[in-house]
Formats: sequence, C-alpha cells, structure tokens
Amino acid sequence: MDSSSSGGARVRRRSSGGGSSSWGSFSADGDPFDIPAKGAPVERLKKWRKAALVLNASRRFRYTLDLEKEKRKEEIRRKIRAQAHVIRAAFRFKEAGRGHVQSKETKVPHADAALGFGIKEDQLTALTRDHNYSALQQYGGISGVANMLKTDTEKGIGGDDADLMARRNAFGSNTYPRKKGRSFLAFVWDACKDLTLIILMVAAAVSLALGITTEGIKEGWYDGASIAFAVLLVVFVTAISDYKQSLQFQNLNEEKQNIRLEVVRGGRRIMVSIYDLVVGDDVPLKIGDQVPADGILISGHSLSIDESSMTGESKIVHKDQKSPFLMSGCKVADGYGTMLVRLNGVATFIGMVGLSVALAVLVVLLARYFTGHTYNPDGSVQYVKGKMGVGQTIRGVVRIFTVAVTIVVVAVPEGLPLAVTLTLAFSMRKMMKDKALVRRLSACETMGSATTICSDKTGTLTLNQMTVVEAYFGGKKMGSPDNAQTLSADVTSLIVEGIAQNTSGSIYEAEGGQEPEVTGSPTEKAILSWGLKLGMKFNETRSKSSILHVFPFNSEKKRGGVAVHLGGPEVHIHWKGAAEIILDSCTSWLDTDGSKHSMTPEKVAEFKKFIEDMATASLRCVAFAYRTYEMDGVPNEDQRDEWKLPEDNLIMLGIVGIKDPCRPGVQDSVRLCQAAGIKVRMVTGDNLQTARAIALECGILDDPNVSEPVIIEGKTFRALSDLEREEAAEKISVMGRSSPNDKLLLVKALRNRGHVVAVTGDGTNDAPALHEADIGLSMGIQGTEVAKESSDIIILDDNFASVVRVVRWGRSVYANIQKFIQFQLTVNVAALIINVVAAVSSGNVPLNAVQLLWVNLIMDTLGALALATEPPTNHLMERPPVGRREPLIINIMWRNLIIMALFQVSVLLTLNFKGISLLQLKNDNPAHADKVKNTFIFNTFVLCQVFNEFNSRKPDELNIFKGISGNHLFIGIIALTLILQALIVEFLGKFASTVKLSWQLWLVSIGLAFFGWPLAFVGKFIPVPKRPFGEFFACCCKGSKQASDATSDDKGNKSEHRDVV
Repeated sequence: MDSSSSGGARVRRRSSGGGSSSWGSFSADGDPFDIPAKGAPVERLKKWRKAALVLNASRRFRYTLDLEKEKRKEEIRRKIRAQAHVIRAAFRFKEAGRGHVQSKETKVPHADAALGFGIKEDQLTALTRDHNYSALQQYGGISGVANMLKTDTEKGIGGDDADLMARRNAFGSNTYPRKKGRSFLAFVWDACKDLTLIILMVAAAVSLALGITTEGIKEGWYDGASIAFAVLLVVFVTAISDYKQSLQFQNLNEEKQNIRLEVVRGGRRIMVSIYDLVVGDDVPLKIGDQVPADGILISGHSLSIDESSMTGESKIVHKDQKSPFLMSGCKVADGYGTMLVRLNGVATFIGMVGLSVALAVLVVLLARYFTGHTYNPDGSVQYVKGKMGVGQTIRGVVRIFTVAVTIVVVAVPEGLPLAVTLTLAFSMRKMMKDKALVRRLSACETMGSATTICSDKTGTLTLNQMTVVEAYFGGKKMGSPDNAQTLSADVTSLIVEGIAQNTSGSIYEAEGGQEPEVTGSPTEKAILSWGLKLGMKFNETRSKSSILHVFPFNSEKKRGGVAVHLGGPEVHIHWKGAAEIILDSCTSWLDTDGSKHSMTPEKVAEFKKFIEDMATASLRCVAFAYRTYEMDGVPNEDQRDEWKLPEDNLIMLGIVGIKDPCRPGVQDSVRLCQAAGIKVRMVTGDNLQTARAIALECGILDDPNVSEPVIIEGKTFRALSDLEREEAAEKISVMGRSSPNDKLLLVKALRNRGHVVAVTGDGTNDAPALHEADIGLSMGIQGTEVAKESSDIIILDDNFASVVRVVRWGRSVYANIQKFIQFQLTVNVAALIINVVAAVSSGNVPLNAVQLLWVNLIMDTLGALALATEPPTNHLMERPPVGRREPLIINIMWRNLIIMALFQVSVLLTLNFKGISLLQLKNDNPAHADKVKNTFIFNTFVLCQVFNEFNSRKPDELNIFKGISGNHLFIGIIALTLILQALIVEFLGKFASTVKLSWQLWLVSIGLAFFGWPLAFVGKFIPVPKRPFGEFFACCCKGSKQASDATSDDKGNKSEHRDVV
C-alpha cells in the first residue's frame, strides 16, 4: 500500500468531517489520542493509556489489550522461532553426518506388537519434526508410512470406535496440555491490590487497635471490624465477578479454537472437530484451510503453504512429493491436496475531580479538628489542645483520613471498566446463541456504530443451496437440464469428464444402492449432483484418465482448469468458470452430435443472450469448455508446477444456470438495517444482471432500472481515481464481477468518507478487506480459516439475519455502558457534594466509611450487573448509528443526570441541616437524634439510587418499566439491594453506625426516593440541543484563550477531545 496516498486519504477523511484516522499516523490536527476503532499502532495505544488516571490498574479494562503482555508474547514467539531453527539445523547436521558415516540403509522398524502399528510414536515424531525425506524413503515413502498406520490413501482409515480408540492409545490425541486457568484466590489477591482498599484496611487495623486499647475489646472493636468487613465484602464481590468473567472468556476461547474440518474415513468425507483427529487420518486441504496437525502430503495440485506463523518468514512454500512435510497451524495459500495426519499439540476526568475533592475534604476536616471546630453530637468539642490523649487524637485523625479515602473509593468510577467487561461478556455469551462468535471484544461495541454493511451474496443473502435448473448445451437450450438424451455419447462423455476431473469436490458412492454423498463447495456440489443425473460414474470416470496439472479456481480470474492424460498422445484441458469470461476464450463450439463449429459473432451474441436471460432470472452462470493438447507439449514432471495451462482456442461445451434462492426473511433484515440508518451494499463475483436480480429480490435495490454508480462492475470501480472512487462509493449499492481487491478498495473508500464499515467475507482473498474494515465478519460454514482469523466476528450460520442481530447487540453494548455511566455519575456527584458540604460546614459527614463502601458496592458491582446486562430492544434499531466523534455522554444523559443529582443533593442536604426538626427529633437525646438523622439520610440516599436504577434503564424513553419482566437479573439485584439495606439499617447498627428506623421513617424514605420517578418523567419533556454540551464548553474555552492571547498558534485551539464529554 502506498503510504503517501493512504496518508493523503487519511487527511481527506478528517477534513471531510468523519472517521478516525487509519493505521497510524497522527490526525491532521495533531491530536495524539484520537484512536481508531481497529488496527491502532502500539505507540498511540500507549499514549491513550497514559492519558487515564487509574488508581487500580488491574481493574482498568479487563480482557482487553495489555501492551506489555503483547510485547512479552512477541518476544517469546521470537525466541521460540529462533530455537526451532537451531534445533532443526542441529538435527539436519546430525543426520547428514550419520548418513556420510553409515553406508548401510537404516532398517525399517518392525511392527510394535503391543500397539499393532508398524511405526512408533517417537519415530513418527522424529520423521515429521526433522522433515527427514531420506528417512521417509527408507520407510517406503508415503505409501509405506500409510501402510504402517493401516491407512488407505484413497479411503482413509476405517473410522469405527475401536479403530479410533486404538490410534489414540498408540499416538495420543490432537490436543495440547492446556495452561491451568487462574484460581479464584488469584482474583481475590488482584482485588486486594487496590490502593484505596489497602489504605482502608490499614485504617481499619489502626482503628481496631486504638479502639480496643481505649474502650476495651467488648466495645472497641466495632469501628475497625466494620470497615474491615465492608472492605472484604468489596474484595470478594469483585473477585467473584472477575472469576466468572474469566471462565466465560475461557469457554468462548475454546469454542473459537474448535475448528471443524473434513476428513476421509471409510471412503466418505465427514466433518469432525480438530480435537477428534487421529494419527492416520486423511485430511483434504484447499485454499484458506489451516493445516490441522503435523503431517505428510499424500497428493496435491499446485499446493502452496504459508509457513510464516511457524517460521516467522513471510514466504510461500510449494509442497509436492519431494517436499511433503506439513506443519500444524500453517495456512493453505493456493491449490488443494490430501495430507496424512501425524498429531501435534495443537473514565478519567471524574476520578481527578474525586481525588481533588477528597484531598480538600481531608485538609478541611483536619483543620477544623485541630482548631476545635469539630463537635460531638452532644455539642462538646472533639479536640481540646493539651487535654486529649495521644490515642484519642490519633483515632480522630484516622477517622477523618478514612472518610477522605472512602470518598476517593466512591468518586473514582472504577465500576465503568467492570460495566464494560460485564456487558461485553454478557453480549458475547448471548451472541453465541444468536449464531455469532466474537473473536475481538471491541468489535461488539464497534458493530453498534456501523453505518454500512458490505455483504457477500452467496450464502449470506442467499441460502447457499444450489441446484442446476437450466442448461445450454450443443448450441441450444435443453428442455430439461437433466436430460442428456439430446446429446451424443461423445459430447456427454466430454461434459462428464470435465465435471469429474475439474473439481475440488468428491462423491462417496455407497454400496447397496444408497444415494451417493456429494461433498464440496455449494457450487461444486450442484455441478456434481447434476453430473450424477447425466449418468456420471464419478470414480469410474476419474479412473479413465490421470490428472497432469491443475489450475485451482481463482476468485481473481474466476475460472479453474485441469489437464488430463487419456493415454497415448491425447491430452484434454478442461476449463470451468464465469460464463462470459470462458466465452471470451472460446473460438469454437460443440454441437449436440459432437461436430465442432466456428464461434461466429452471431453465435457469440446468442450465447450472451442466453447468459443474460439466466442472470435476469437470478441464476449463476457457469460455462464448460475444453481443448485438446499433445502430450509432447506437456512439460516433464519436475517443471510441470510452473506450467501455465493453455486457455486460448477453447471449444465451448455449454453453460448451466445455478439457482441459489434468497434466504427467508432477508428482505425484512435489509429493511431493518435501512430503517436504522445502515446502508446495505452487496458485493458479489456474479455478473451485473444476476447481482441486480438478487439485489431486487433482497430489497437492496428498489428500482430495476438503476445504472452506474448505484450498480457497478468491479473493473469499472477499480479504474477510477482515488477521489472518484470515494465519490462513487457513497452511491454504490451493488458491485458485480468484483474481485477481493475491489472489495478492499471499496472498504478503504468508504472509511475515507467517514463510514464505520462492516464487511462479510468467506474466502482467503477476503482477508485484507476483513482486516481493513472496522468490523470484519467471516462465515462460519463456508469461511476459510484465513478469513476467520482476519475477522472480528464469525457468523456461525452464514446468515445475513445474524449480521443484523450482531448490530442490535453492538448497539445494546453501547447503550448499556451509557445507562451505567448515567447511574454512576449521579451517585458520584450526589455523594461528593453531600459529604463535602457537610464536612466544610460542620466538620462531620453524614455518610461514614462503611456506608460509603456499601454505596460503592451498589453503584459499582451491583449497578453494573443490573444495567450492563439489559438485553437489546427493537427501539435500538430505530436510532441512527453512533458517529465516530459522538461523545459517550450525550445531552440527554446530562439532562437526566443533572435533574436527579440536584434532586438528591437538595433533599439530603436539607435533611442534613434541618433533619432533626423536620423529623421531629428535637426532644430526643442529641446523640441519638443525630444518629437517627444520619441513618435516615443514609437510607434515603440508598433508596434514591435504587429508584434511579429504574430511570437509568430507559434514558430516552418515558416508560421505564418496558421489558423489565424479562430481565430477571435486574429484578433480583434490586430485591437483593433492598434486603441488604434493611439488614444493615435494622440489624447491623454496630457495624454501619446506624440505628433502627420506625416504620413511619421508612415510609418517608421510600416516599422521598419515589419522587425521583415522576421528576425524571417530567424532565424527559425538557428539550436538549443536538449539539453536544462538550462542544459548547470547548468553544467557550477556545474563545477565552483567543481573547487573552491573540497571537497564539491557531493549531493549539483546534484540538479535538475524545473524553467522556
């Protein structure tokens, strides 16, 4: 990729107002913290991380990118690769020396009588590990090793339970020793590392020691023990939450690694898990597959392997009978073949404010305490200089210090990372049920911001259940595509030969008259099934000729070919592929009687008309052609791999039309996306007419008469200049005859225009587009392993409806995080203001350390569990996509937050200063009255948060109870919070410094908290500006700075912010 052009594109993107910068360089305005959603370089991620104040790094963003860990991993990989090279070189040197000294050949080992196989595990391991070709020859080549392993190179192993068990006992299973997961105690230890909790534990210990010393063990242990208990409760709740998340991610990771692949057992191709492979299995390989285990190549055609994942060298290695060894984990870059398995183990700003406020409170309280302005409930001064003992003084300081530290615990929004992780974990688990496997966590949230989806046609918008419904052979349309009686025996023989030999599929012909089993890609299966109806005997046809060379089907050239030797000097070269492309290479055509005719312009027009008619009927057109060749012109076997099959002067045999019906409900899914502001674009390799017909059927197009650039051909799009391409990309709805590179160009153009792009893909060549897109969606059934590894999310059922469900979940993730932030900030603001005002005015705080820790537990862990696990609703699909630059806290949230915070602060401060008179406690003992007042404030404050959790469920909807009956976790957490609150107030007074409240005071508390519901309802009628509040503040700051310094650099005033505001 040309860096200069891509860099220019990035600047254009920013200047056009959308999008984050791509892949690395700084944005045009020099903002170093503008991080793109995907593919950000390490240096910029480091700068982004440094911008955040986090008191406990272990709770920052769990299970996301750990830069130091990634660096260590890469270093370990580098060392392993280097060591592997050294070991291999040493073994080769040793074998070379041994071969030079020994003149006699090594004897083939005798069969191991105990295990029943002709080769032992260590011998087999040494053979493949050292890539020892001479040893392979000594064992009798690949056929000799196969015989020792009791494997038929054509039909595979028997595959019955006894055979599989014997192989596992002899050679082991295709698994590796798993790293033991972290224990629960490890998570407890992590939670204990929180600096604020450590300080509180120290304060609890000091308070406990001083209390027992001054008041005796009977009364003096309550204060210290209650703080310690509250801290331990926070620690264990955090640890349990983290541990459960860890188990969830571990299970999802195992599911991700459980690759399904084809093996040949008993002559049949069946699908098995990679973990169920056994030694001796025959595994067919094709482009994009991952080599599932170490093994040896049985047979292959143009087979090339990418070994970069093992060797570290980005080099494609050709595999043949002279270089047959395959390594587990490598990818098939080209061609196809069959291998014999030898197993191998396979929010910062608020934190700053909270910290500053806590320091201010600490200074004010200490100043008031030591100057004699802090009073006991009975009116006496707490500290009198010269009359206080050291123990009492220290205890008073510890109490003040504990309150200040607890304010930090409440103020720093450490629940936000927990809420992010919880909602991602919850969404990932639920998305599995909706047939989507998330490979990268960030993709969940990014998918909610998608503005366009570039979708494949085959298998995604269609069912991928293909059948041949029309045929054009012998220069005319066949009445029935299965009726071969109108064709001569010679023509039928040529067609059947081309079908049987020029395929990557297979047919298992069962004994006893059962239906043959056809395997392969959907297109191959349709053609092979059609061949069977023509009377093709698959194995018999393949045995009549031998394959000389194969040109595997290529999505760039859209055709595949094979050269077969019929015996003597006669060679046939068969081609199969996109009808109009094959037609362009034909100079003649074959009639029904087998006579050859020249391809006249009139006949070309006739063929094109038939292709167009089939395409208009939504059929995929595949043409068959061949040519003869002399055996003398075929290169010898050593040079054959470089032979380019002749593709000129072809003889047209005929064309078939393959029907692949649209998926049921796909039209509704497309409409749902369009209503949600997401444009669906279809990118397909089919010709324009087929693409147009399918797009109309799916609802992507409404007008059948649209023209460029709404519907465009891939070669036309790629011929445009960069700027023209970006302008055309905005309008494109359908791209036909596109190559994977055209898809990549489309993705880049859309991202340059500021779109958040989701792309579906299944082929190896789709990998660059999947990687370049903001969200890459690979197909779980037809997708290759290369495509899956380049993607962010795997669609397990290849269904477009599942893609739309992923969008809903993505929007749900974003919305749930916003709900939790609104709830948490309300608690933050209210708790800070109440304690600060009370501390400054009277020297005492109404909420003590234990009570604040309980509030912290409600708003962090319990609040995150309640709000971060809200399931998606249809309302989410009625909103426009979230823009790249849209702030996390939107104006609606600010409105709700300010209303509720002002309400809570007003009520609680009024109770703090006038509570004794309002609650009619003037006649009570002053100390008891003060305790009742503070308990009432604490109870009302907690109940306000409980009622506000309901408000936070629906920030922009009037009905806050909508769908609540389906969220059992939310109801359970609310019930648990209320029960625990009642226990704390009524029965744990010694620990929480509370007293029992009368039923009348409970009713008043509930009534005051309940008032938050109608207030929030009325508040939602207050209109808010569309422009984010953060921009108003930025403009004010910018204006004041320009006024004070007219000569300042204008560039410094244009920095954009990516904060919570």
